[in-house]
Amino acid sequence: MRPSLCCVPLFLLLLLQLAFARPLFPLPSKTKNGEKKPIQTFRPYNIAHRGSNGEIPEETAAAYLRAIEEGADFIETDILASKDGALICFHDVTLETTDVAERKEFANRRRTYEVEWFNTTGWFVVDFTLEELKTLKVKQRYSFRDQQYNGMFSIITFEEFISIALDAERTVGIYPEIKDPVFINKHVKWADGKKFEDKFVDTLLKYGYKGQYMSENWLKQPLFIQSFAPSSLVHVSKLIDSPKVFLIDDISVRTQDTNQSYWEITSDDYLAYIGKYVVGLGPWKDTIVPASGNFLMPPSDLVARAHAHNLQVHPYTYRNENQFLHFNFHQDPYAEYDFWIKTVGVDGLFTDFTGTLHRYQELTSPHRKDETANSLLLKISQMISAYEGL
Repeated sequence: MRPSLCCVPLFLLLLLQLAFARPLFPLPSKTKNGEKKPIQTFRPYNIAHRGSNGEIPEETAAAYLRAIEEGADFIETDILASKDGALICFHDVTLETTDVAERKEFANRRRTYEVEWFNTTGWFVVDFTLEELKTLKVKQRYSFRDQQYNGMFSIITFEEFISIALDAERTVGIYPEIKDPVFINKHVKWADGKKFEDKFVDTLLKYGYKGQYMSENWLKQPLFIQSFAPSSLVHVSKLIDSPKVFLIDDISVRTQDTNQSYWEITSDDYLAYIGKYVVGLGPWKDTIVPASGNFLMPPSDLVARAHAHNLQVHPYTYRNENQFLHFNFHQDPYAEYDFWIKTVGVDGLFTDFTGTLHRYQELTSPHRKDETANSLLLKISQMISAYEGL
């Protein structure tokens, strides 16, 4: 018999989804005295890229619950908007990772739109209402990954995503992306005249997210806002003080809103400018350490220059499969993490395999035991007493 990868929480989630077609909203904490274990801040952040999508279809409730179970510091998602203005968690503006192509009632919804400079054909999220999107089932993006969960889970909303983090038994951060804002603002209009970015921030504020990086409020509900669109980051900086991260694509890709090249947005002058609005960069990792013939070349100076501008660096994306690992790592994802954390010196990592990164970090930099002020004072007192007894 094939061993099941499902854990109890995942199984319960499946039963919940089959039994009830309702949103997930914050529930009381299950921890003692209402206090949750705080997020760790002493080692690079483990960022669950689209949830634990190496195991379970991306951006589903199950993928996020699995990532939390496996030790993620942050769960990451992409925010888009439906035809009727609902904010959803989905990576692409097209619905290729769902069963939409098999749904005859939606056959006439196939369109061609310009997306980030190129014509793209498919079924687009902006042509479906939230109710229609909820009828679709998500499938695994990569054929070489486990297919057993295909068709089990639905698209979730931004609010449902937030609820998953807030209901966790420990403090779990969220890392939502303002996805394709140029495209969304062109095709989706809200009755109150607000922009996509405004609705994004409204949702965060509704659930109490606020506070600069490492502030008391931030530590209670950790949040990084990310986007490839610098103008969106500048805009939301006027609306919310939570930390933001500027995502950087491959060297051949220009910014979707300002039409700037990779070289422009990674110059020292630009880092000084964008550093007024963001606390970090999220570069595609091959732009930091390029490869030739699947062997790594010498690292660029981007991480060092970002740190000189007081910017964190959270590269993407780390994956366990051999086809994603450079030959230098000898098919060992631990070796890849070791290189990026100890040699390159990054501050966070977007990974498809949260459990692998968590196990590596627990082996190399175990989670520190929580120490209260009283326990520290007791230790100091004991040291003084021992010294006086000499």
